[in-house]
Amino acid sequence: MIVRHVVVGMFQENCWVVVCEKTREAVLVDPGDEGERIADLVARLDARPVMILNTHAHLDHIGAVAELRERYAIPFLVHEGERMNLEDAPAHARMFGLEAPPVPEVDEWIREGAEYRFGESVLAVRETPGHTAGGVSFVGDGFVLAGDTLFAGSIGRTDLPGGDFPTLRRSIRERLFTLPPETRVHCGHGPDTTIGREKATNPFVGDGADPSLAGMF
Repeated sequence: MIVRHVVVGMFQENCWVVVCEKTREAVLVDPGDEGERIADLVARLDARPVMILNTHAHLDHIGAVAELRERYAIPFLVHEGERMNLEDAPAHARMFGLEAPPVPEVDEWIREGAEYRFGESVLAVRETPGHTAGGVSFVGDGFVLAGDTLFAGSIGRTDLPGGDFPTLRRSIRERLFTLPPETRVHCGHGPDTTIGREKATNPFVGDGADPSLAGMF
């Protein structure tokens, strides 16, 4: 698989484009803003998007979904636990003084254990709630797209509706840290890391950690 990203929007969110090298079929993961820039990356990769998968539905991760869903005539999939975040996206945009993006229509609800195939490649779903109620991660060959569940040296914030720190920590420990240590973590914001590095050094996953000191996303 080819895995590339473009950093979009005022929140500097990572949108990921995952491509089957043989067929050029592709999945767009978390297209948060700047649809034209995402489409430019797709064109440079000579890719053909077949679906949009979202790790969660916070405003900074869904801003270009409706545009790209229509542009490529492809389905949008997200976990059903994200209904509230989708519905509240326009209000959240106004809080930041932003123009509200169209709320995308959901074509299919993502479920634990589902596998999404594109060409000869596959992404498998692991439910990783805690940052949001319906947060998921997508596991590929040697990597995981973790959204805002796990960052390099940090974790997703848990002080927004649907967030819960004990749940997030349990998701990381039981759903992500069980992956091989060399697994590359492609995050929703910031640089990549690895499971082994975060398991050994992340200060927010151990007992007694203070989630209020974690990142802003």
